Amino acid sequence: MTSTHRYSVLFVCTGNICRSVTAEAVFSKMVADAGLSGLIRVDSAGTHGYHIGEPPDPRSQLAARRRGYDMSRLRARKLERRDFETFDLLLAMDDDHYRIMSRMANPAAAHKIRMMMAYARNASHSIVPDPYYGGPEGFELVLDLLEDSCEGLLAEVRAELEYVR
Repeated sequence: MTSTHRYSVLFVCTGNICRSVTAEAVFSKMVADAGLSGLIRVDSAGTHGYHIGEPPDPRSQLAARRRGYDMSRLRARKLERRDFETFDLLLAMDDDHYRIMSRMANPAAAHKIRMMMAYARNASHSIVPDPYYGGPEGFELVLDLLEDSCEGLLAEVRAELEYVR
């Protein structure tokens, strides 16, 4: 964490080109709109290195752009062990990511790993489903779920920042 950031969040999916990068874009915009960009660091990564250095999936970018999110500068990266020391909160999009992250993490950092949908306020999904092999409606669903859960996440992070103030 840099000296200016007081809290850091890492979103994690498989290849870091659909779900986690969309979560990064959605949450970053919410953080900026709340005037908290200087306090909250936001990033994303993939459990697998399939797409390192690549931009987000074009379908993710299109769906996000329609809702006002810009992902054009984001690039995929792979989750690293040091991320468990660097970030305050690491959010898994599905159960497989959670298991992989739990195996990678030092036991002292295991409490930092949570499921993304645990922050949802309205959605009944327990995971953010992978839209990669489906049609455009899958990318819209991902955005719906992430907008809902990012709102809940922002409320919790804001409360955490107030508590440690």
